Amino acid sequence: MEYRQLGRSGLRVSTMTLGTMTFGGEGGFANVGNTDVDGARRLVDLCIDRGVNLIDTADVYSQGASEKIVGEAVKGRRDDVLLATKVRMPMGEGPNDAGLSREHIVRGCEDSLRRLGVDHVDLYQVHAWDGQTPLEESLEALDTLVRKGKIRYIGCSNYSAWHLMKALGVSEREHLQRFVSQQIHYTLQERAVEQELVPATLDQDLGILVWSPLAGGLLSGKFRRGKDSPETSRHLTEWSEPPVHDQERLYDIVEVAVEIGEAHGVSAAQVSLAWLLRKPGVSSLVVGARNEEQLSDNLAAAELTLTDDEVARLDEVSATPLRYPYWHQKQTASDRLSAADRTLLG
Repeated sequence: MEYRQLGRSGLRVSTMTLGTMTFGGEGGFANVGNTDVDGARRLVDLCIDRGVNLIDTADVYSQGASEKIVGEAVKGRRDDVLLATKVRMPMGEGPNDAGLSREHIVRGCEDSLRRLGVDHVDLYQVHAWDGQTPLEESLEALDTLVRKGKIRYIGCSNYSAWHLMKALGVSEREHLQRFVSQQIHYTLQERAVEQELVPATLDQDLGILVWSPLAGGLLSGKFRRGKDSPETSRHLTEWSEPPVHDQERLYDIVEVAVEIGEAHGVSAAQVSLAWLLRKPGVSSLVVGARNEEQLSDNLAAAELTLTDDEVARLDEVSATPLRYPYWHQKQTASDRLSAADRTLLG
């Protein structure tokens, strides 16, 4: 297992992270999975044996059940893993039970610590943007939690580039803890983050954690042109993340991934994950699984090396048109591109 620095922090994380959205299976999350404590212990055992040192969860996953199961699964081996969780989504019906107010952040952190059964969280992430709470309030609350030792590092998730840059600017101006990472959706099927978020990551020295790197199973190799989708697909349920905007393009991508996988004797899923690990700024891929076999296959992607030609084929089949101003920059400003610019325009 390779370990990469998480942004400009001193924290080193494995290139594979165990995602736990499948833990609990309560409410709408039943569409994703329903792993219980015993099953979670087996998945954690497998991850630790393979060198995974980061486990990612969120308070909203099964309304806290995921955090409770994670806490039970890591009992007696807390020092072997880093724990990441999130705050922002609704955790009740009250007017202050969602968002990134000081009230919700502090209470959310205390609740997460209690459910996890630990005294600190290694990475505390704001799960989504809150456009109604001043960033100064949110970042000050996170800074206070760091100084009290309840969290070690902070990150954001699902921010746009201007949200991210505004937050980093406020942190610098107010001398508050800054985000060390952003958790974003980035796959062969969905490369929109390459336009703004990836360049911003390199320019601002953040780390990238990728959620749902197999696009909810769409890049597993089971979804093929002319074949029925598996009944286990979450896309046949009310769960619609991520959306599919171009079905034919998706089939084209999967066909290339399957072909490359056959050349290596591995799954299309491994190829899709290995492609991501070659991309600038990516620190770790958050992989979930319904069972040990699926998880083992996903983790094996950390050891798969694609050739430059194979990466180029995947780049080509999954390419999306440059949006303005990037097509203009490519035509008129390519003589003075930074390393961050070249992730998109190079």
